[in-house]
Amino acid sequence: MTTNEGITPPDTSFHRDGDFYIPTARTRGPWDPDSLHGRVIAGLLMYEVERLHLDHAFQVARLTVDMFRVAPMRPVTVVTSIVRDGNRIRVADASLRIEDGMEIARASIVMLRRAPIPEGNVWAPPAWNVPHPDTLPPLPPPPAQFGPAAWETRAITGQVAFANSGPPVQKRVWIRDNANFVDDERPSPLVRAALVSDFANPFANSGDRGLNYVNADASLYLHRDPEGDWIGMEVVAHHASEGIAIGECVVYDLDGPFGRSTVCAVANQRRL
Repeated sequence: MTTNEGITPPDTSFHRDGDFYIPTARTRGPWDPDSLHGRVIAGLLMYEVERLHLDHAFQVARLTVDMFRVAPMRPVTVVTSIVRDGNRIRVADASLRIEDGMEIARASIVMLRRAPIPEGNVWAPPAWNVPHPDTLPPLPPPPAQFGPAAWETRAITGQVAFANSGPPVQKRVWIRDNANFVDDERPSPLVRAALVSDFANPFANSGDRGLNYVNADASLYLHRDPEGDWIGMEVVAHHASEGIAIGECVVYDLDGPFGRSTVCAVANQRRL
């Protein structure tokens, strides 16, 4: 793969340098060419908590990421702590900081002990019957000013565009991360889920005039880890009033649903 300028992009999102992670062009966000994409903020916070605080006895059940400052394209570090380490509930905090110690995002991660499912039947939505991603054409890459994408998208219904994108419809897509995440490490299933959680904003909150909301958070709820490379998203809610929007997507793999992603967002114009 080459960029529009004919330059081969880096094959990873971050390089590790001691306690710091050095962002590459693949981490650039859509709002400001000098800022990190929200997806890699969520992914890196999950990466550190999984690396330091998770074992197989526990399932990550919720990741909530608060993004309260523009994250510059500069080396970042993650500081984590255990808030609660109980028999069935483990809670960790993670803070993303730049070199001078300024905090630019933080996360709370709830991990629950795995156990057998209780007996009985509970209502559940019908199966997600959509085309396999291999049968769908890949969408064009994002504009060159966004940097080389680390993922590919295949639309089932609707599309996401930062400018006009046609009549609003319920969006359904498949997403696959193609690049390494840290150096030569592929993103784990949990990191892949965290990476796509931020996409609940453009998928749920964009309309016929493109995306005009920037999300201040992303919350991912999981009842299991995703399997395989492809993650599906289906918009199930969008509501907005007084310049504030909320959006929600169900997230799937090829075996079915594994969680939900929700965001809150504020009206915003891109600086590109």
